[in-house]
Amino acid sequence: MQETPAETVQRLKTERNAIILVHNYQPPEIQDIADLCGDSLELSIQASKTEAAVIVFCGVQFMAESASILCPDKTVLLPDKSAGCPMADMVTPQQLSARIKESPDMPVVTYVNSTAAVKAMSTICCTSANSVKVANSLSSQEILMVPDRNLARYTATKTDKTIYAWDGYCPYHDRLTPEEVTRRRQEYPDALFMAHPECRREVLEMADAVASTSGMLKYAKASRAETLIVGTEIGLLYPLQKASPEKQFVAASESLLCTDMKKIRLDDVATSLEKLTGEVKVPEHIREPAMQAVQKMIEL
Repeated sequence: MQETPAETVQRLKTERNAIILVHNYQPPEIQDIADLCGDSLELSIQASKTEAAVIVFCGVQFMAESASILCPDKTVLLPDKSAGCPMADMVTPQQLSARIKESPDMPVVTYVNSTAAVKAMSTICCTSANSVKVANSLSSQEILMVPDRNLARYTATKTDKTIYAWDGYCPYHDRLTPEEVTRRRQEYPDALFMAHPECRREVLEMADAVASTSGMLKYAKASRAETLIVGTEIGLLYPLQKASPEKQFVAASESLLCTDMKKIRLDDVATSLEKLTGEVKVPEHIREPAMQAVQKMIEL
C-alpha cells in the first residue's frame, strides 16, 4: 500500500533524525505534521534544546535563518525557499547602516521578523510579545525600532521611551481597517476582538486584547467569551479551534491571508527531507552578532 505524503514525511523524519517546526500561520495539513507548532522564535529556541540533527522549518526565510542562528550545529531546511516576508524585506543592511550613521548613539531594537543580516546590526531583538519589556530594558531614552512601524507605535504607547519607527509593515496586518472590525462586531455583537500588534494603531485601539499568536491562544483559552474575532493571519484559526473546540473563531477580515505562509506543501516537506534541499545557513560573520542581539533579549 502506497504511503500518504504525511506518512512519507514521518518515515523520512525518523531516518534523518529531524524535527519539524511549523508556524501558526501554516496550512492545517502542515500544522498536523508538526513536532512543534507556535511563534517563530520560540520554535527555534525549543529546537535548539533537542538532539535533532535536522530542522525542517515550515515558515518563511527569516524564521529558518533564526533557527540557523540558534542552532549552528544543525542542518536547517526551508522546504520552499521562495517563501519570504515582505516586511522583513523592507529594511536592508545598507539602509539601516545609513540610519545608524545619522544617530550613532541610539540603540536599535529589531523585531525578529527581519533578516539575519539586519539582526546582526542591532543592539537587541524583540518579539511582538516582549517589545515593551525590551524597550524598557535599555538605558537610552531614544530608541530606533525596525522594521515594523505598527509594533513600534504600539510599544511607544506602553513606555515613556521616545521610539522612532522604521517605515516597514506587514502588508496583511496593515490592511485590516477599523471599518472591517466594526462590521464583524455588528455581525457578532457578543464577541471579543483580539488583534496582533502588527495591526494599525486605530485597529489596536478597538481590541479587547493585543497579543502575539501564542498570546492569542492563551487569551482565547482563558476567556469566557463564546465567540472571538481574530485580528491576525487566518492560519491561526486552526490552532485556536483545536485548542478551544467549544468556542467560535471568526477572521476579522478574509484579506488576512499571507500567500508566503501558504506556499509549503506536504510534498515539499517530503522532498526537502529526502534530498536535504532548501538548506538555510547563516554565515558565521553574520550569525555571531545576530546571536548576540537575540541572546540579549532571551536573557531579559
